[in-house]
Amino acid sequence: MTITQLKYILSVAEYQNFTVAAEHSFVTQPTLSMQIQKLEDQLDVQIFNRAKKPIQLTEIGKKIVAQAKIIVNESNRISDIVDQQKGFVGGEFKIAIIPTIMPTLLPMFLKTFNKKYPKVNLQIEELTTEEIINKLNDGHIDVAIAATPLENENIKERPLYYEPFVGYIPENHKLFKKKQLCVDELDVETMLLLEDGHCFKDSILNICNSGTTKNKAFRLESGSFDTLIKLSKEGMGMTLLPYLQTLDVHESDKKYLREFEKPVPAREVSLLYHKSQLKMQLIEALKSTIDGIVRGAISFNDVNIISPIYKK
Repeated sequence: MTITQLKYILSVAEYQNFTVAAEHSFVTQPTLSMQIQKLEDQLDVQIFNRAKKPIQLTEIGKKIVAQAKIIVNESNRISDIVDQQKGFVGGEFKIAIIPTIMPTLLPMFLKTFNKKYPKVNLQIEELTTEEIINKLNDGHIDVAIAATPLENENIKERPLYYEPFVGYIPENHKLFKKKQLCVDELDVETMLLLEDGHCFKDSILNICNSGTTKNKAFRLESGSFDTLIKLSKEGMGMTLLPYLQTLDVHESDKKYLREFEKPVPAREVSLLYHKSQLKMQLIEALKSTIDGIVRGAISFNDVNIISPIYKK
């Protein structure tokens, strides 16, 4: 039994297809199939039910895959231990960021991080919170940036900053003439929201203490803040934006922005990593880079904020 064979098993279990698994493992399909068959013969068990389409794990196969994940993850950590001991900041570093943070935060720190740590091979992807939790637990990513708290016992959370909410109010809205917003005045019935699956939407519903829009004349949800802003300008309703998103609002449209009275509602944005993660030198490098850039951008809102209201 080899680590390579276990990696092949995990790949097939993930993609449920030998050809696709071979492509992601950078080997030919016959080579991958032969190694898995060799292991099955050695163990005298059938790991995969090849008669099913897509390929499925047998009952013993499920147990073998669960143990294989542990073994492969632990074997990968040997190089992490060595790098940590040497203080080496480099190598492969897989990062995931949720959709409502990626467009604003990534451009702020990426160039600086790459320049400061040129030996790091960053692999960045946009994932939902649920996908992030699954991939952190499976060892497919090293670290993530998302809204917290998540309250997952296997995942550590290190807050980066608290990002205030800002209202975007069209001229025909009853709150347009107010200089500052009060949380108690918000009504989810008059809001344009992100579509289901966005944790930012859950945050807004928590602020408004409501999870329904059943009395609204129409229900409109979008997958992007840009669309919400355009619709709001057309008088279709108000929306709330994360503070960093407002930095890109055109100067002529800033008349629609309204900050909140203190204490200001905000979301907690954190670095997430599995409790067994050993790439701490890379995580510290990422955290220090983001700290140095983002905290300055929202420092004036660091005091008197409402505790994070999003939980999932």
